[in-house]
Amino acid sequence: MDTAATDLTFRDATVADVDTLVALVESAYRGEASRAGWTTEADILDGQRTDAEGVRAAIETPGSTVLTVERDGRVVACCQLEHRGDHAYFGMFAVSPALQGTGLGKRVIAEAERQARLRWGVREMHMTVISVREDLIAWYERRGYRRTGKRTPFPYGDERFGIPLRDDLEFELLVKELA
Repeated sequence: MDTAATDLTFRDATVADVDTLVALVESAYRGEASRAGWTTEADILDGQRTDAEGVRAAIETPGSTVLTVERDGRVVACCQLEHRGDHAYFGMFAVSPALQGTGLGKRVIAEAERQARLRWGVREMHMTVISVREDLIAWYERRGYRRTGKRTPFPYGDERFGIPLRDDLEFELLVKELA
């Protein structure tokens, strides 16, 4: 099914969405349920991907929003946008595993870029991706993001970001110029 042709509602999350968003993000990246989609990190990280405190902060912090995507009244995707001076940061991107590969992710990222331009007038979107996620990085490259080679260490020992199952994890900065 091509989700790009279905009826979606985009809105800013509220604190009432916190539990739903945590469940969505966890289902897309962690545990056995995440293996239904292609974005799983289950082979490289265990533990949590996010928590209620982190999602609540992303919703309530000035200059930040969690773009929530609904279809038929059900939350099916989300992402965080954060204004950081001359650019926006794109994070906490999750698509329901059952809907991955349907075109929904492409629509969400396009709307996120549009929202960042409209809200803050930024000309660049930044994101960080775990560098060993070559398939995910390639997906972003097909959407116009470029690898910068700038890397930051994974926060080993901080279980808020998960429990690493390998010792070579780090984040790479990807950047896209927005038209």
